[in-house]
Amino acid sequence: MTQPVRRRPASGGRVFKGVLEGAPYAHPSMTSKDWAGIPPRQVRIADLITVKAELRLDVLLAEDSTFFGDVFGHVIEWNGELYLDDGLHRAVQSALHQRSTMHVRIARLLEDGRWEPVP
Repeated sequence: MTQPVRRRPASGGRVFKGVLEGAPYAHPSMTSKDWAGIPPRQVRIADLITVKAELRLDVLLAEDSTFFGDVFGHVIEWNGELYLDDGLHRAVQSALHQRSTMHVRIARLLEDGRWEPVP
C-alpha cells in the first residue's frame, strides 16, 4: 500500500489539521449498525485530518446531503490522530457557518485491526 501524500491545508491549518488523499490505516470492517452504536461527541474541526482531498460542490450545497447517511461524521482514531473518514462535506458546512466543532462518532483502530468505540 502506498503511503498517502500529506498536504498542508490551503487554509493554513485553520480548518483541518491536515489533508490526505487516502487513509494511512487499513479500514476497519464496520457496518452502519456498528457506527450507529457509537455515541456522537463534539470535536474541534481543527483537530481532524481529512482523508479526502477533493470536495464536491453539488454535495456540499445539497439540502438533503445527509438524508441517506449518518447525520454524524465518522472519525477513526489511529496512532494518536483523529482522521475524518466520512463527513468531509458536513465538516466544511460547519466551518462555513463559523462553527469550530462538529458532532462525530469515533472508533479507535487497534494494532491488531480490531476497533473499539471511543466514549
